[in-house]
Formats: sequence, C-alpha cells, structure tokens
Amino acid sequence: MLYTQLKKTDIKISQFGLGTNAVGGHNLYDNLNEQNGKDFVHAAINEGINFIDTANIYGKGRSEELVGEVLREFPRDSIVLATKGANEWFPDGTVKLNNDPGFLRKSLEDSLNRLRTDYIDLYYIHNPDGKTPIGDAVGELVKMKEEGKIRAIGISNMSLEQVKEANAHGDINALQLEYSMLNRSVEKDLLPYCVENNISFVPFGPLAFGLLGGKYTKDLALPPNDWRNSVPLFSKDEFEKNLTKVEELKKFAANKNTTVSHVALAWLLAQEGVDAVIPGGKHPQQIHDTVKAIDITLLEEDLKKIDDILSNS
Repeated sequence: MLYTQLKKTDIKISQFGLGTNAVGGHNLYDNLNEQNGKDFVHAAINEGINFIDTANIYGKGRSEELVGEVLREFPRDSIVLATKGANEWFPDGTVKLNNDPGFLRKSLEDSLNRLRTDYIDLYYIHNPDGKTPIGDAVGELVKMKEEGKIRAIGISNMSLEQVKEANAHGDINALQLEYSMLNRSVEKDLLPYCVENNISFVPFGPLAFGLLGGKYTKDLALPPNDWRNSVPLFSKDEFEKNLTKVEELKKFAANKNTTVSHVALAWLLAQEGVDAVIPGGKHPQQIHDTVKAIDITLLEEDLKKIDDILSNS
C-alpha cells in the first residue's frame, strides 16, 4: 500500500481508502449481510488500508456501529477514521439536512458513541443545508478541533463558492466530491482550487457507481427504488454513451493486462490534487481485488490515450 499526507496535517493516509456505505447502509442497499460488511472492513485493514470513510446517514448510524465494532480490534492510532454529519432523521423516517452548529456538535457526539472512540480523525460536513451560513458550520468544527474531538476538517458536496466560503480562513483539509473517468466536472474549477489552496481532494464514486466495473450491459434495468435512478450517469442517453466509453477502456486495460476498474482507480490517483480514492464494496474479495490497482503506473502516453477515449467515444 502507498501512503500520503492529508493536507495541512501530520496524518498519514493510505491512497486507497475504504467507502463503507454498503457496510450497514440498509437505507441505501437491499439485503445487506452485516457480517460480510465487517469482514470487508477487516480485509481492507489487513491489506494496509488505514483510511476508513463512513457517515452518520449510512444505515442511519448502523454503518458507524459496525465499523466501530471492527476497529476495536486494532490500535486506534493505526486507523484514520473519517465520518460525516449534517443529516438529521426523524421517527417518521424523513431525513433533512442540518448544518446548525448545535446539531453538528450533537451529531459528532453521537458518531463518537457509535464508533466507540473519543476522537474522529477527519470530520466532514456531508452536505450544505441551504440556510445555515457555511462559515458558522465550519466555525463549530474548528472549535471541536481545538477541543481535540476531531483532528481535521472536511466538506463534501459543495459548489466552488461554498468551498471558498468554508475555507475563508484556511481551515479545510479535505474536499470530497464525485469524480471519475465518466464525471470530470470537478476538473473545471474545484480540483484546481484544492491544488492552489493545499486541500486534499478525495473522490467518491471513483468507479462511477459500478459503470467502470465493466459488467453492465445496455439491458440493465434498475429497480424503481434504486438510488442510481437519480444519478445522471444512468439516464438513458448518458448510460449508452458511457457504455461505449467503457468498452473502449476495456480494450485499453486488456493491453495493459489489467481491468477497467483498476485503470479507473489508477487514473484518479494520477490526477494532481487527488490524495486518496475511497472505493466501496460489500464482500472481502472485492477489496483484495481492488488493491491490485496500486501496482498500475500510467505514463503520460497512457493518460493521453485515456483522454482521447473519454473525449471521443
């Protein structure tokens, strides 16, 4: 495993992190096996992955509970634990975004309890709520950092203007946004901003929510309640265009004796500003396969070929 520094900290993170929305994320996936999820986290740590990413909304706290159960078996300082707040849920099942400083503090305390720890290495504001001034929300995280409850501050799912507001005093260590070969929108301004302002960029959805796994066909029919129905990559016209690109990427990967998913992860890590990727999964064997991508080196000529495929397909 290769490691790097979380920007403006002394925290060493593995370049492959672990996304855990399918570890206890029963509100996101059907028929999850919790033991498989725990084994998935175990396998990742045994592969040298120390950067574990979760959120309070995954399974409405259940992901954090399961991750916390696993992490008890390892020295706390051997793990870089990231979680997120901003989602508030109610007894009737509804969820709303809430960046109120008081709620963020309560949310952090609840996450600490579920994760069975007394500090979080990287705490994100998961989403802006559209009403709380972002500076107020970040200011509360700064206080919690000063108190030793968190070690670094992250934000997610924010526009460039919101990121600038959040980072007005240089407090942001990490930005997490969707980024993959099939969604490069952050390259226009958000990724350059992170490079210029010494902020670690952590892509989520690095395999385009399965599209870059290379197994989907044009006959894919998502269930009506599948969350991917709201993802533009899966709209009918975009989906077919993306499949064409994936087929060309498969040919490129085959010439390098690897898979399109491995190329997709290596490509992200080759982008300036990207410090780690956080692929997810449900089974231990998935992580054993994923880490093989760390051995792939993409030369400038490879990156040019990939860019041609993505631009022309």
